[in-house]
Amino acid sequence: MNNRPVILVVDDEKAIRNTLKEILEYEGYLIQLAESGEEALEIASSNSQDLILLDIKMQGMDGLECLEKLIDSGFSKPVIMISGHGTIDLAVQATKKGAFDFIQKPPDLNRLLISVRNALSQSELKTENHEIRKRLAAIPEILGESKEIQKVRNLIEKVCRTSSRVLITGDNGTGKELVARWIHAKSDRGLKPFVAVNCAAIPSELIESELFGYEKGAFTGADSSRPGKFELAHGGVLFLDEIGDMPLEAQSKVLRVLQEAKVQRLGSSETIDIDIQVISATNVDLEEAIQEKSFREDLYHRINVIPIHIPSLDERKEDITVLAQAFLSELKEKEIWLADLKIHEGALALLKERSWPGNVRELQNVIERLAVMSDDSTITESDVNSTITENSVKDVQDLTSSIELFHDFKAKAERLFLKRQLEKHNWNISKTAESIGLQRSHIYNKIKQLDIKR
Repeated sequence: MNNRPVILVVDDEKAIRNTLKEILEYEGYLIQLAESGEEALEIASSNSQDLILLDIKMQGMDGLECLEKLIDSGFSKPVIMISGHGTIDLAVQATKKGAFDFIQKPPDLNRLLISVRNALSQSELKTENHEIRKRLAAIPEILGESKEIQKVRNLIEKVCRTSSRVLITGDNGTGKELVARWIHAKSDRGLKPFVAVNCAAIPSELIESELFGYEKGAFTGADSSRPGKFELAHGGVLFLDEIGDMPLEAQSKVLRVLQEAKVQRLGSSETIDIDIQVISATNVDLEEAIQEKSFREDLYHRINVIPIHIPSLDERKEDITVLAQAFLSELKEKEIWLADLKIHEGALALLKERSWPGNVRELQNVIERLAVMSDDSTITESDVNSTITENSVKDVQDLTSSIELFHDFKAKAERLFLKRQLEKHNWNISKTAESIGLQRSHIYNKIKQLDIKR
């Protein structure tokens, strides 16, 4: 792929065209030539040019008319006008019509090259800004006006100016990946890759090959070489989601990569330099995991340069109204038949009263369920009561209708209760123990006895 800028030189004098071509090619640019305004419009229709040098006085269509037609056709790259009959009025006229600069013939070489460089730099910056705005528009907003969520947004604004490592903590469903994507999109790395890795979803025996890549023949089934996530994120951001679930052996290798800024593929003796920002996220209490010897303390200090904690929905219930209305609006845009649907203030008040162990993700699911199941043009208190009650008692009803023996029912109900409490407290054993009035050791025994798995 050739990254050299393409410049279209438009002039009806062959000597001028060839002179400009020779000068600009010597500076490393790719040159296209046109001898009339009509030919220039035809060539520029490909929109592959980075800059146009356009003579004003030409036979047939003159340069100013050609400039107007270029802009009307949607050509957005800079155009530098050249004229042997230059006047201030003509220069002002060309600039008003959209020209980047105006240069008199015969052009001063230094003046010409400076103008070309400035035009290309400004165009590149404009393109980058457009791409960044497009990316930002594609990322869902971080909604809410609570102090807690405003603090998160303020931290994003500060962190995005740096390449410091970030550790995002919070319960499931709070929006940790969304925060990571905003940091990436608003940073200088916004046009570079954002590579997300769910450490909990990759089997322990495969996580090293996923992160570091491998060479052909490194193990059975490695039929070809493959780059790892660290390599793929070069220049951008690597998002290590659920890092608290990463196996210890992989943790030690990740630590080494972070220390040396080099990665080594499995089956290779060569190292590859990488330039990445690492953003990690977890719903695990890593300090507790360190005490339990399931997470490396040195890795913790490496990834926890800038901590960002995402509050649970129960900690910012004043945001529920904004979130619920936004989710409903989003749903109405997708489903035309819901266009007139509203949500009653009483229904919103009930949503604010209940607990949300699944956080923002759970609220979004509930709003969608309410919208689809509603029989009226307004979601009412009655709709909320019936939906939430049905879901909260369904599991217990299933137990009572399917189990005959009291001993079996007691064990199943105990398992259901403890699993729900663990999920509510994000599997933080200490918080769960304090909440339900049991000792931590007793909870560990119950988890093993009742075969409760995360």
